[in-house]
Amino acid sequence: MSKARVPWKAVVGGSVGNLVEWYDWFVYSSFAVYFAASFFPEGDDTAKLLNTAAIFAVGFFMRPLGGWLLGRYADRKGRKAALTLTVTLMSASALLIAIAPTYETVGYFGALVLVVARLLQGLSVGGEYAASATYLTEATPRGRRGFASSFQYVSMTAGQLVGLGLQIILQNTMSKEALDSYGWRIPFVIGALGAAVVFYLRRNLLETEAYDEEEREVKSESRGTIRELLGHRKEALLVIALTMGGTVAYYTYTTYLTKYLSNTAGLPKETATLVSFCALFLFMCLQPLAGALSDRIGRRPLLITFGIGSMLGTVPLMTALGGVSGFGGALVLSLTGLLIITGYTSINAVVKAELFPTNVRALGVALPYAIANALFGGTAEYVALWFKNAGIESGFFWYVSGCAAVSLVVYLVMRETRDAALSRAEQVTAGSLPARV
Repeated sequence: MSKARVPWKAVVGGSVGNLVEWYDWFVYSSFAVYFAASFFPEGDDTAKLLNTAAIFAVGFFMRPLGGWLLGRYADRKGRKAALTLTVTLMSASALLIAIAPTYETVGYFGALVLVVARLLQGLSVGGEYAASATYLTEATPRGRRGFASSFQYVSMTAGQLVGLGLQIILQNTMSKEALDSYGWRIPFVIGALGAAVVFYLRRNLLETEAYDEEEREVKSESRGTIRELLGHRKEALLVIALTMGGTVAYYTYTTYLTKYLSNTAGLPKETATLVSFCALFLFMCLQPLAGALSDRIGRRPLLITFGIGSMLGTVPLMTALGGVSGFGGALVLSLTGLLIITGYTSINAVVKAELFPTNVRALGVALPYAIANALFGGTAEYVALWFKNAGIESGFFWYVSGCAAVSLVVYLVMRETRDAALSRAEQVTAGSLPARV
């Protein structure tokens, strides 16, 4: 592995926005039970939750649009500019929810404010992934990119853990009446303040050498366009295919896991929540280790290991999880699943960025990823519940395995990207190594 230093300021600035993004994403979903009644008239509680869930889903539909708009922006105006814009949208969306007026005060206008906030959040999430992945990859010397880019999932997981921790604190320090009345606004105020801090950090970042080089030599009209992306159709399709299995598995072992342990295994909600918290914390710690390993042995071995493990291991793991009776067994099995998907999560961002040249790198990562995530990641929980309601819950396990199998084929035939030169300076240093400039 190269002994080049890791640019920690760039790593922190490039990845910390994911923490705020996923914190906001988590607290909307988890606190909906408290604020649903504030935005819809008295009536059936399930109907209120369905309404807030529908507004939540709006964010997923906006992610491909955000990937296109902000990916294009990052290729035309710079990685730093895109990172600053995404965090501005984050702050605005959290602040809107925090101050949204209730149905009792202004009728359905409050629900409209929620919709606008979720639209902004969807745009932000759609652009943040690619802007962050591109910046972390370009700002880090070759030989340390896998390690540095792994902090994208470190920060994403940390955001979920912070949101979960805050939920536990508020539930134990405030009455349900207080949470229903005003306490649910607290997480969104904290989210807005956190985004403001990230904005300050990102304003002081340096632009990447690869982008500066591209800006000097290539006209902006040709950068970040769909026409330019169509010249790299194979790479774009690769991103969709290699994301397919990873995103379904990720949502299965993170977002859906707590509900599965509670509804199917019959664990108390408190136990299921604690299992998820502990498993996610350890999962977070694994990301840099796996990222550093990919810098030594390459990206494909980790992806292939994930593909085989997810394809063959999902059905027995999920079946066993459905029958656990205590914390210890659930934690070990959950960690096993998360260990398998670490082969994908720790390096998927850097792999995608290394596939494209500088002039279309951000858009090339953003749009195909957002499409795959909306189609497969965003629908994973719905598909799981559909199979459960149909009385064939195990069908979902086979669905996850099938998605992993498709991605595995891609991992087996795709080229290794670890040594790709991302700037002309790197190309000169590397001699004959493949260039993506």
